[in-house]
Amino acid sequence: MIEIFQLYLFLGMILHKVVWEVLKKKGPVNIGSDPNRPSLFKQLVKFTKVVFLLFLIVQTLLLPAVFPITTNPEILRWIGLILYTIGLVIALVGRFQLGKNWANIEDYQILQEQQLVDQGLYALIRHPIYTGDILLVLGLELALNSWLVLLVIPLAFVTYRQAKEEEQILADAFEGYAAYQEKTKLFLPYVL
Repeated sequence: MIEIFQLYLFLGMILHKVVWEVLKKKGPVNIGSDPNRPSLFKQLVKFTKVVFLLFLIVQTLLLPAVFPITTNPEILRWIGLILYTIGLVIALVGRFQLGKNWANIEDYQILQEQQLVDQGLYALIRHPIYTGDILLVLGLELALNSWLVLLVIPLAFVTYRQAKEEEQILADAFEGYAAYQEKTKLFLPYVL
């Protein structure tokens, strides 16, 4: 039987996906993308994202007790739910604030008429969506009382690498990006 916290986690993931799909741009709007990224790479990244999302959904609804951390998960569950909620809110707010300036991670592109967003969450950190998504996954796994929470470590490394690659593209595209980098942090305000 599905518990209410599992339903909450599931609905949050669905909300996240729906917001991305509704706000996604259609059509060829990029003016500069990385020609060294073959389309097979793009397809592999898209496939990986879908498989990861499906895994999280199946785990949340059908296998919440995979590799349990503790036999009494109540406190861990609440910590996880709080982190999950904070992550979801940060990711959604970051996505709304980025607006038409957002592009798929696998595209490595600058969009036509793209502008540097440095207001709202972006005044504090340069990658709030990544921060939110990492917190979301961390919180989800803690709420599910699962040692799969350790998968956040490689996910964080991949996210860091991705952010650094994006930063190089943005620095090449926007004259003021270096100054923006100096006054903001990558993922955590005033820390990292």
